[in-house]
Amino acid sequence: MPVDPRLKNKGIDELFEAILQLKNVEECYRFFEDICTVKELKAMAQRLAVAKMLEAGAKYSDISSQTGASTATISRVKRFLDFGADGYKLILERLRSEGTSQS
Repeated sequence: MPVDPRLKNKGIDELFEAILQLKNVEECYRFFEDICTVKELKAMAQRLAVAKMLEAGAKYSDISSQTGASTATISRVKRFLDFGADGYKLILERLRSEGTSQS
């Protein structure tokens, strides 16, 4: 699936190239602690948890109670799982194949 042209630019390319240089979870913590707020990191982690649960067939009420995500957030993640750029699907498949996905 092609990248949304509204997203593609040199600065974002450089950010993603920088992220690809990280070698382990500890390096990710160090980099993301500097570049993101705690709230931003928790929001991204929450969305990933929601995506995992949606893919597993969980109900919105269960997802909300376990992750603290609002139904609006759950709906947004569901929309991207169904109609997005397949980024969630890609990473969820890779996490499964690496055995690092914890449900």
